[in-house]
Amino acid sequence: MASVNINSEVTDQFYRYKMPKLIAKVEGKGNGIKTVIVNMSDVAKALQRPPTYPTKYFGCELGAQTQFDAKNDRYIVNGSHDANKLQGLLDAFIKRFVLCAECCNPETILSVSQKAQSIKARCIACGHSANLDMRHKLTTFILKNPPDVDPATTTPSKVQSKKDKKGGKKGKKGEEVNGDGEHDRTSPEVNSQEQMAAQRASGGEIMAPEAVYDSDDDWGEDVSDEAVKKRMQELTEAAKTMAMSEDLEKTANERMDLFYTYVKNKINNKSLSGADQEVLMEAERLEVKDKAALVLVELLMDEKILAQIKQHRKLLLRFCHNNQKAQKYLLGGVEQLVGNVYHDTLIPRVPHIFKELYDTDIVEEEVILEWAKKVSKKYVSKAISQEIHDKAAPFIKWLQEAEEEESSDDDEVEVAFSPTGKPGAQTVEKKSPSPSNNNKPVVASAPANDKEEDDEEEIDIDAI
Repeated sequence: MASVNINSEVTDQFYRYKMPKLIAKVEGKGNGIKTVIVNMSDVAKALQRPPTYPTKYFGCELGAQTQFDAKNDRYIVNGSHDANKLQGLLDAFIKRFVLCAECCNPETILSVSQKAQSIKARCIACGHSANLDMRHKLTTFILKNPPDVDPATTTPSKVQSKKDKKGGKKGKKGEEVNGDGEHDRTSPEVNSQEQMAAQRASGGEIMAPEAVYDSDDDWGEDVSDEAVKKRMQELTEAAKTMAMSEDLEKTANERMDLFYTYVKNKINNKSLSGADQEVLMEAERLEVKDKAALVLVELLMDEKILAQIKQHRKLLLRFCHNNQKAQKYLLGGVEQLVGNVYHDTLIPRVPHIFKELYDTDIVEEEVILEWAKKVSKKYVSKAISQEIHDKAAPFIKWLQEAEEEESSDDDEVEVAFSPTGKPGAQTVEKKSPSPSNNNKPVVASAPANDKEEDDEEEIDIDAI
């Protein structure tokens, strides 16, 4: 599963604080449509917050009702909502309720004071402690449900026993009624009935919990053409999001086929140029970043491969830079292209192809030398693979000799320093095996003019 930085403003890929990328799945249709946040428990665990907090935050920001089912690990926001939109809201939640105001690390612990009606965030990384801004609606929810008492984990039996102690009595149809004659809103059955009643009263749309109490807000459904068009667009985007979430459940080959179709459509629509980052993100979403090089070679390369390597260098580097696994798949794609598709045309150009990949820094020297050690039949037949290796042999030999010469040059250089310590007195000498010095190391000496200058500057003490 893809992971992202908890603090979205940090772009460092080695940032230590990571969390899973939020996955949203749209279920139902019509008035019963809802968005299930599939991995909310994993996200909340990374944030060290109850999963009800970010879910409730989404409801506050979107004006939608939320549902918690900890037993089945389901956290729901009513309505159709795009995963990217929810990810943006999650970033806002993190900045407001997770990150330390002093060091911006997500290592804060929330403590609730019922007496002072305040919430304090204490950072265990830097020790900073400060009260949260209480103007957001979520703070009311946190005050009623402190971090150590997650409402999603509270069983109905415990709530029922508390009501019984307060002198509650049974109402009609088995509903719990408290001393004031109001229904117990913590009962799932009563909540369900209230939701249906609210839905009928609002003309089909489920109202948010706050709508029951806030008379200032207008929660009526907008039936204007623009509003209807907007809701239809949201439904379309929600359907796309649901399909995207289902893609990850498919096999590796099926996800490769999806990536192949995505890149091919980009090429057909002539929108591939400048879309390097989008192509990379799609490969990462489908979790096929390493193998994606096979698809890129198949779709982007032909008998003009030498020019096409330069043309698509930026895109190939997106996948191959510091990724030796992707580089090996790229060489496998080249083998397929040369051996199975353009054999007669490209076989004579094999050494030039490898040199172009090396010169453009797409494939590292280490990967090429490792490839040359073994003739594999993973991508083409063993006979064709052997033929490609034989054609690449001159370039491999040149690469090995260049590496040996570089290492030998480094071994022969010796730096000697003059005992005078004066600038310009340093000399560089090479060891010489000539018999005149009996193979003894050469000792560098200071130039003669330095010695004469020293003699001229000597002062006779007796002459003073």
